[in-house]
Amino acid sequence: MENKNRNLYRLDELSDYKIASNYSDVRGWKIVDADNRTIGTIDNLWVNKDMQRVVYLDVKVAKELIEDKHNEVHDVIANDNGREFLYKDGDSHIIIPIGSVSINKDTKIVMASSIGYDTFRNTNRYNRQHNFDRDYERRVMNSYYPERNDPDSVYYSDDDTFYDRREFDHK
Repeated sequence: MENKNRNLYRLDELSDYKIASNYSDVRGWKIVDADNRTIGTIDNLWVNKDMQRVVYLDVKVAKELIEDKHNEVHDVIANDNGREFLYKDGDSHIIIPIGSVSINKDTKIVMASSIGYDTFRNTNRYNRQHNFDRDYERRVMNSYYPERNDPDSVYYSDDDTFYDRREFDHK
């Protein structure tokens, strides 16, 4: 995803950025769904440089979640406008909007209570070596928020109003 219009960066790519002292660094913490089922571990944070804030958690998906999916349908996930998305070896990361989670500093656990386990299990994953593009972001957001899955949705936009959503506001 290296281009001059690039706007999202992993926090560890930005040597001059650090987490504000009043926020927890959740990298390495476990993330669970509303039923306390493990989704994975937070590997990194995606920062929108123009907005100077974290917009996504980069989650390394738990092996159980991946294996769960493989048992159901080998390497294929939900259809998007007639196209199937295949998992390749190494596709073990997903993004989760920062605004859709709550952070428990005491237990060091992040909870994504508004998105179900099956949704996470079926969400298109990406390979950390290759990052992701805006199309990936749209597919993921549309899987998390299907009620917004229409061509007039802000998720189809190519400008940064894409991020100006309630889900992206840090709580």
